[in-house]
Formats: sequence, structure tokens, C-alpha cells
Amino acid sequence: MRGGLVTIGVVVALLAAMGLTVLGLGAADNAVANYDASSWLWSTTRSEMARVNGLTARVDTRTEVPGARRHQMQVAQTDRLLILRDLNTGQVSSLDLATLQITATTPTAPGLGVSVALHEDSAFVVDAVQGIVRQLDPRALTPVGEPVRYPPGITGGAFDGAGRLWIAVPGEGTVSAVTAAELPATPGAAPPAGLSPKRVETYDVAEPSHELVVSTLDDGVAVLDRTSASLVTVQGGRTQRAKLTMTAPGSLPPRTSGPQVPVTVAGTRKVHVVRDGGEVRQFTVPGAGERLTPAVAWAGRFYVADENTGAVFSFDANGQLVDTIKGSGRPGPMELEVRENRLFINPPNSSTAQVVDDKNQVRDVNKYANDVLGGDPPPAPPPPPPPKKPKVGKPGAPRAVTAAAGDASARVSWQAAAANGAEITKYVVEGAGQRHEVGANQRALEVTGLTNGETYTFEVHAVNAKGDGPARKSNPVTPTAEVPDPPASVTAQARPDGTVLVKWPAANGQGNTVARYAVTATSAGATAPAGESRKTELVIPAGQLEYGTQYAFTVVSVTDKGAGSKASPVSNTVVPFAAPAAPTELHAATVADQPGTISVQWAPSVDNGRPVTKYLVDVGGKTSEVTDTQTTVGGLGNGQNVTVKVKAVNEAGPGAEASTTARTVAVPRVTVTGSSADATSVTVSFTVDAGGGKATCSATTGGQTATGNCSSLRVTGLTPGTAYTVTVTATNAAGKGTATRAQGTDPLYGIATCNNGPSGDQRTYCNADVAGRNGNEIFSVPHQVNGKQVGWASPGTRLRAYCRVQGENIDAWIYNNNKQSTWWVQVEYSGRNYIPWAWLNLEGGDNINLLPTC
Repeated sequence: MRGGLVTIGVVVALLAAMGLTVLGLGAADNAVANYDASSWLWSTTRSEMARVNGLTARVDTRTEVPGARRHQMQVAQTDRLLILRDLNTGQVSSLDLATLQITATTPTAPGLGVSVALHEDSAFVVDAVQGIVRQLDPRALTPVGEPVRYPPGITGGAFDGAGRLWIAVPGEGTVSAVTAAELPATPGAAPPAGLSPKRVETYDVAEPSHELVVSTLDDGVAVLDRTSASLVTVQGGRTQRAKLTMTAPGSLPPRTSGPQVPVTVAGTRKVHVVRDGGEVRQFTVPGAGERLTPAVAWAGRFYVADENTGAVFSFDANGQLVDTIKGSGRPGPMELEVRENRLFINPPNSSTAQVVDDKNQVRDVNKYANDVLGGDPPPAPPPPPPPKKPKVGKPGAPRAVTAAAGDASARVSWQAAAANGAEITKYVVEGAGQRHEVGANQRALEVTGLTNGETYTFEVHAVNAKGDGPARKSNPVTPTAEVPDPPASVTAQARPDGTVLVKWPAANGQGNTVARYAVTATSAGATAPAGESRKTELVIPAGQLEYGTQYAFTVVSVTDKGAGSKASPVSNTVVPFAAPAAPTELHAATVADQPGTISVQWAPSVDNGRPVTKYLVDVGGKTSEVTDTQTTVGGLGNGQNVTVKVKAVNEAGPGAEASTTARTVAVPRVTVTGSSADATSVTVSFTVDAGGGKATCSATTGGQTATGNCSSLRVTGLTPGTAYTVTVTATNAAGKGTATRAQGTDPLYGIATCNNGPSGDQRTYCNADVAGRNGNEIFSVPHQVNGKQVGWASPGTRLRAYCRVQGENIDAWIYNNNKQSTWWVQVEYSGRNYIPWAWLNLEGGDNINLLPTC
């Protein structure tokens, strides 16, 4: 089975209202229910289950679980059964592995407290708060016989390899095995009379009221007594106890394979290995922090995940580090499960998992494989900063230590002591010549063997890794046979303000006056005082009980003489809840390509015991309701600074708000920083404040436009020596911004060119103006007309050029490199007159096209 709880809610509701269809044992035999060496893994960000083939390390199937995005999911699975429970909503879904469809869902109360255990064709509902273990027919989810009943506050509820369900009872210090009854021939039919699950074995493993953790074995169970720092294994009817050198509370995986049991102490980052009733070795896990998952034994190695870093450390049988698996590479929960001869490593918040075979070869699994369903994994948010390391010291004194006398007994209870940076491992109760060690989550103790008529006072102190804290004394009590009756019944109600109302009828004082009532809260594996009242009701303050966790309550009557009754019957189970916490990681940003629009995203709120149904988003006074953790809000002004507020809503109403600020896209602002020119172009340099948007830029003058980057643009095709005003325009979603710059083009000059030839008259041809035709002659028209000649430019004369015009064809022959053209150039010579381009070499490459036409 898959370790971890699959809470179903109130057992009666499950059995009566749950129209759940799981692949039956008849039809299933004709279908391929599951592949060998496969396991279903949960993906939080995608709200889906992925079936991973352990042989290929590939996902072959993905199926979405509607409405469960970013929710915690508890999974129970066998080869033919898969049941999911959404911790945030309490909704239970079943997947038919023959059709790979969700066949049924049912609402249940959110939180921990009830679990489903699966093994082959056996299914059990374990209500740890009420202490009820009920077998179900997995073909119809109907009860099989009568339930097995325990005291409230049990723990465990997992099958060993031999098919026995193991339950620990901290209040008694025992562990017992339950075997399933044979299923009736017809699904859902009533079993024969007397056919019920049975408690077949019970073993003493600890002193009463010690804190117990259970891990089932291939054949038997291991029970960690966190109070006495010892591990008891039960195998083949024989118990063995190993004393551990732990200074902080340890943990176990739900299931352990093989002969060695690893006990992980997160507070010291050590793993203690137990075999054959003794601790055989211990080793240290690298790194810092206390977020270690329980070590899992697999294929001769031990695997430990660090939820601070997402890494998984692999140690050989001697405790030597031999491999570090990157894992998710970021903080978050990690799930390690041995199943189908493989170790599956699943970070629910990540797109990647790993499969480790029996040769310790590691292969990555893409849970979002595109060839299965498509789509890329969402980007991972940046990891949060590491928490500050708290100062560590001895625990404080327990609060509100009270005692109530019974018949030759006394009931002592107390509120938790301050841990002061190191987890409390146990409480010690002393008085009446007795000393009792009590589990850290068992803050109530019945002290027996007292003498009626004598007065007793008790002291309680806490213990952590730094040692014993100060003790606090109880009130004095005198045991008596004259004890009142307990209240006949108790009811509890979780209220939207976070409080819990516990009520009961007045108790019979049996001739004495009932002065007060003491209320005790029981959750899975834990018991603690909830408060006292002189009335027949108690309001437990908001926050005293953990939201999202199931609780039931018992009440003890106490007379004016200090005599206390036995505990009342246990109440109904409730789940405390309150309005959600404020969303975290709230970010609001400008939407660059939309005017007046802001995008908002945030991390899901802590739901405080009831699912978040929606979020209220207020952006600059515009409100909206969304069910996702992101939205886009438009219709705002351009360049508007807005306040963004987000709050979550659940059954209790709106919670605290988170707020931030943002600004919509503003019209761009352009600042010209410089300009330059040549004869036919102008270049402007500028800066653009894009207003949070994406700007495009252009520069325009003289009928010419240039576009490109928003830092510098060159406008070409201009007239030399001309004054221009350049307009620079930046455009974004909010509009246009402009700026202007005056900049003239440089004048263009040419050199009058006539070079004498090599012989005869050629040698003096260019020396002076002569009658007839000669080089470098200048006319008022673009033709060589004697009456229109206005002068002659000696060779080397630099003339300013204005424009070009077509005219008489002129051949400069040998006097200017055989240059021949019909173009004439208007130049500055006795005003504006014309010289053949054949006799004028323009500066900068003699490109006639640089000149505009006249």
C-alpha cells in the first residue's frame, strides 16, 4: 500500500453517502488494472496523477483530478485500487484502474484524523480520533461485520507484508494486529452472522501515555516510543526492545522493508539503525535544518530526503554517503515509497520524480511528459530565503498544571511548555512517590494507586535535547470514593470564528456539588487538555487547536472538593476552521502590451481548515472574484499607480488581505540627448522611458522616416546643407510620446578637376581658360553655350554643391580619368551656376546620387 493517510472523514458519512466505485475484484480480473512495477504519483501544480512505469522510468498515463490544483493529496493504492483524498477540501475520489476514469467522488471533512488502509482485497477505514477500525468491502464500500473499537486517539493503521493491520494505542502503551474478514460472495451483501474483522494479537510496547510512532514490517511491526527513546519490534509473536541514543524525537516511515529499521532524528540530522533488537549503527545526514523525511531502507541502502533543498541522500549499509540525488532541487515536500520492487521518489510540487531500481540505479521521470498529455511544466518560483536559526535552550515550564482527584486516583493535565528551539521529547510527572514519563503529545495522565483521604501534589516538567526544563506544581488533591458521574454525552461544534464550542448536560454530583468541568481534546495519536469551565459548555479559543485537524472531546466532572469523575463518552468529531490566512508571494506587474492593465498573481492562502472557494481582488477600486491564483485587471487609467489587495474566502468568510502596488503602462517619454549629420543624413540619439510598456520608435524629417531601436536612428535621403527639424516618436500600448531636435545636414563640396595630358597641347590644356572649350568651365545653364559661360575654376578649386540636373553629355577624356556624364552639378560660383560633373569630383567618393535633383 502507499504509506500516508487517506482521510475519508466521518465513517458514517463515508459508508452512507459515498457512491464510490472502485475496480471490483470480478471485472478487474478481466482488465489490465495496473502495470507491473508501476506507481501513481501526485503533482500538486498540475492537479493530476501520473502512473510511472518503474521498469522504463516513464509516465504512461496522466489523469487530472478536477479542482485540486496546489492541494495536498493523500494517496492509497494497490495493483487494482486507487483512492485519493484532497486534504484541502476533504473530497475523496476513486479511480477505476480498468477505465482510468474517476468513477465517483464524495465530500468529507478536510484535515487529518481518518485514513484508508488497502491490502490486496482488504480495505479498512481507520478513525484515529474516535478509535474505530471498520472493514469495508472494496467492491461496494459497504461495511463488513462489526468494527474493532479502541480508546480514542489511536495511531498507525497500515498493513504489514503478511496482511495484518497494525494499530497502536498510546493511552495503553499497546500495539495490536487486526485481520480482515472474508468478503461475502456478492459485492455489498451482508456477511454471515459473526463474520467480522478480528483483533488477533496485542502486545505491551510502552508505558501508558507514551508517544508512539508505527512502521509496519514485512511480517510484523516496529513501534518507536518517542518518550523513552526506544524501538520495539514485534515479529513472530516476540517483542524486542532496542534503547536508542537519541536526544530529540525520532520518526519512522509508514512501511519498512527488510531486516533493518532506520529511525530518523531530524533535530540532530542522525539516522539510528536497529536490527535484531539492538542499535547497530548511526550516521549523520549532511546539511542543516530539521526538514528530513524518515529514512527508507531499500536494496541494501538508506535513502533520506532533505525538504529544505529537495536533495535525496543515499547511504550504504555501513552508513557511508555513496550518492546524492538532486531530486527537485528546491524546497518542498518529498515522498519516498518502496513499491513493486522499486523506490519511487516524488516531490509533489515538482515536474520531475526519480525511480531507483534494486541495483540502486537512479533514473529521472518527467511527470509532465509531453508525449503523454502535452504541455510544459510551470516555471518554478524562486526558493524562499532560509529561515533564521532559532536560539536553542531547555524548555519552559508547562502551563496550567491541574489535578483532579478520583477514587484512589488523580487525573493530571497541563498545557504545552515552550520548546525554546528544540522539540520536546516528553513530559515527566512526579508525585505520590511515583514518576511517569508521558509523550510530548499526551498531556494528560491518570495516576492510580493513591490512598483515599490523603492529599497529593504533582509536578510536571518538559524535556528536550538540551535537558529538563523547570517544573510546575499542580493544585493539591485528595482522592475519595465520593466521585461524581461524568456528563452523559458531549457534543462539539466548530465555528467560523476559529473557536470550538463543546457542550454537555449537567453531571450528577452524587451528593456533592459539581464545581467545574475539565475538557480534553483527542486527535490522531494525541491527547491534551482543552480547558475548564464552570458552565456546561466551553468555548475553545481560536488557534488553540490546529485548523484542518480532526478532534473529539471528553469531559470530566470535578466537585467542589476536587474529586473528579471518569471521562465522559467521546464527542462527535469536528475540524476547527477559520477564515483563510492572507495570500503570500503577492506580485502585481504592468501588462506591457495592454493599456490600463495590471497582472496579479499570488501563492495560495493557508486555508485554515476549510477549502478556499475564491479570492477577492481589488485593483485601484476595481473588484473581481477569481478561483485561480492569478488574474488580469483592465480598464484602469494610463500611467496610474494602483493599490492591489487580495484576500481569500472560505466557509468562514473573507480572510486577511495582502497588498502591494503597481502601475499601468504610461505614455512614453522621449528625451533627445544628441544629434549629428553628414551631407545627406541626420542621426539623433535619445532615451525613452517606455512607461512600463514595450515601445517602438521612429524619427521623421524632410519627408523621410527611419524606424528601429529606441536609442539612435539615422534619417537618410536628405538634401546637403539644409536645416531640418527631426521628430522622434515612441509608441506603446498607452499612446505616443514625441520630442524634436533641430539639425542641419552638412554641405557637400566637390573639387574642380582637370589634369594636363602627357604630350603636345595636352600638357597645358588645364592651365588657364582659353577661347573655345576647356575643362572646368562654369555655365548658367547645363549646356556648353558660349553666351552662358560665367567663368572657369582653376584645377583644385573647392566648390560647394547643391543639386544635380540632366544636361549636355560631357566627356573629360584623359583630363579626368575619362569621366563622362550628362549630369551637371549646381555649385556656388558667382551665385548658383552649373559645372559638368565630368569636371567635378565630389568629396566622399564622388557619388552623384548623394545630391538631390534640382
